[in-house]
Amino acid sequence: MSVDAIAAGIKDKVASSGFDSSIKFDCGDDGILVIDGTEVSTTDKEADCTISVALEDLQAIIDGDLNPTAAFMQGKVKVDGDMSVAMKLGEII
Repeated sequence: MSVDAIAAGIKDKVASSGFDSSIKFDCGDDGILVIDGTEVSTTDKEADCTISVALEDLQAIIDGDLNPTAAFMQGKVKVDGDMSVAMKLGEII
């Protein structure tokens, strides 16, 4: 599992989502994943919202094995920036 593999896995879904904000997943030493509108990249850049999350937790959220709200409440996910953007995540993953 890698950030590149996750990016490749969600690229088609994000492209057709109509998402109009930017969100960055910061997985520390494992890398960065940025969703900017309908584009997905692993290049670090500014975003409306930054979510700090372990790579394995991000994969579990995308796979549907970890509820994003539960992850936030358990401290597995930290949100910095526009919380309303984070709430839109259900539309794209």
